[in-house]
Amino acid sequence: MIINHIIKLETKEGVSFYDLTPKIKEFLAESNVKNGYVLVFTKHTTSAIIINENEERLLEDFRLYLKKLAPKNAKYLHDDISLRDCPQNERLNGHSHIKALSLNSSEMIPIINGNIGLGRWQAVLFTELDGGRNREIIIQLCDE
Repeated sequence: MIINHIIKLETKEGVSFYDLTPKIKEFLAESNVKNGYVLVFTKHTTSAIIINENEERLLEDFRLYLKKLAPKNAKYLHDDISLRDCPQNERLNGHSHIKALSLNSSEMIPIINGNIGLGRWQAVLFTELDGGRNREIIIQLCDE
C-alpha cells in the first residue's frame, strides 16, 4: 500500500530550515502503517531535504557553509537572463541551484513497528535555498 500526502510551506527569504518531523509522525500515526518506509521529496530545484540535528547554532553553521559554497554575489551563467528562455523578471538564483546540487532532493527513512526510524538527534529538515516562496513537499508512506 502506498499513501501520499503533500505538505505546503510558505518560506522566509534566504536560506532557512523547517523541521518536517512532527508532520511526518502525525501523518504516519494516522496511516496505521507499521513497517515499511517513508519517502520525503521536495518538488523544487532550489531546495533540499536533509536529515540532521535541528539545533539553532548548527543550522547557522549550515547557512554559513552554504554561503561559502555558492556565494550569492558570484557570477553564474544561469543568472544571465539574456541567455535563457525565461521571463525578464526571473529570479537570479544560480547560487541556490549550486547549493541544491550538493544536497538531496529526497530522503527515505524506515518505518519500524509504527515509528519513524530516526536516531535520537535526527530530524527531517526541509532546506530552503531561495526563499521566500510557496513550496510543496511530497510525503509517501509505503507499507510492507
